[in-house]
Formats: sequence, structure tokens, C-alpha cells
Amino acid sequence: MIEIEGKEVFTTLTELVDPRHTALVVVDMQRDFCIPGGAFDKLGVDISMYPLMIPRLARLIEGARAAGAPVIYIQMTVLPGRRSESPAQIRFNLRLHLGADGVVEPLSYTPDGSVGQEVIPELAPQDGDWIVKKYRSSAFWGTNLDMLLRSNGIKSIVVSGCTTEGCVESTARDGLFADYYVVIAEDCVASDDRAQHDASLLLMRHRFDLAASEEILAEWSQSESGRRP
Repeated sequence: MIEIEGKEVFTTLTELVDPRHTALVVVDMQRDFCIPGGAFDKLGVDISMYPLMIPRLARLIEGARAAGAPVIYIQMTVLPGRRSESPAQIRFNLRLHLGADGVVEPLSYTPDGSVGQEVIPELAPQDGDWIVKKYRSSAFWGTNLDMLLRSNGIKSIVVSGCTTEGCVESTARDGLFADYYVVIAEDCVASDDRAQHDASLLLMRHRFDLAASEEILAEWSQSESGRRP
């Protein structure tokens, strides 16, 4: 920790991910995005990055629970009749996959209450986890996430999930703008486009703290041990 103009600033990973003031944010790890048979897979979107990432994220989630850090699942949500989507949002949706063969209308995914909206089974929420529905790329925009974090004394968020260059990066940026420390679990994020994933990590590395899941787990394990009699 350093002090600048009378303000104490976290500088080490130990300080940044201290489970007493840290939450793990799991972005959009939903059936429609990440697993065979989901909406993206049926459209021919490349989901090949997820099988290797999902077990790492599962371990990180378990580590957060063991250390007492809240696990917050973010669920992309679309209301019936696209009532949650403005014309500008629909245009954004179209641009996401203009290069996909056969896509001539906005993608349809994660309808509210659908199976596709559910978190994938490997990462299923447990009692005590938090769930926040979102309607835009950022988990902070138009949701109660900021209120939940502030109400529970959270200063840092560890951001994970998908997609790296989309909802993950959007959530990270808004988290910083809302005055949270942001740590990206760099091996627990993935995308359907490897080049965009790599480009996003390059950009975020110069703006946020990036750490491997094993580094974060090591900090949480030490914290957990320190609480035992």
C-alpha cells in the first residue's frame, strides 16, 4: 500500500484481492453462450475456448466461496418481444455477427426464464451466491450491482467470464469508473474470437491488474488459513 495526498492506495495482489473486501464477478457464463447446443453453438459461433477455461473458473469460484468472498453471477437477459432492446442495441447486436454465415436478423439468446439464460451446470450457483440480471454489456449498467457491492463493503472485484472483449471488458471499465479496484482473472476469461480476446487482454493489461487464477487462489488460500484457529 502507498499513500498519495493522504489517500491509501492498494498496490499488491494481497491487498487487491483480500476476501474481506473482494467479490468474484462471473460474467455471462450461460448455456446460450458457452456450451454445445446453446444459441451461439447452433449459429456456428466458435466456442472452442471455453472447455479449457471452465474448469479453471470452477476452481476459482470454489476458492472464493471457501475464502468467504461473495460470488456474483451476471446473467445476460433479453425480455420478450425485445422490450429490453432499443433500436441502437439491436444494431449493436447485428454488428456483433455480421460476418456469420446466414445471419440476417439480430441474434436471439438468453430470453428471460429460458434454459439458455441459465448458468452452465459446471458453474451452477449455490446457496449464498448472488445473481444479477443485466440487459447491456456492462454488469453495472441498469442493474443493482453497484448497490450490492457498496452495501456489503466491497472495494475490489475480480472479473471473469465471457466474452473478454465484450461484457468482461465493459464490466471492468465501468467497475473502475464506479471506483472499485479491478482485477482480471486472465485465464478465466474467454471469447468466441481469439484475436479479439488477445487484443482485449493487451488493452486491459495497461489499465487493470491482471492475475492468473492460481495466483488469486493462493492469496485466498492464505487468507482462509489465517482465519482458522
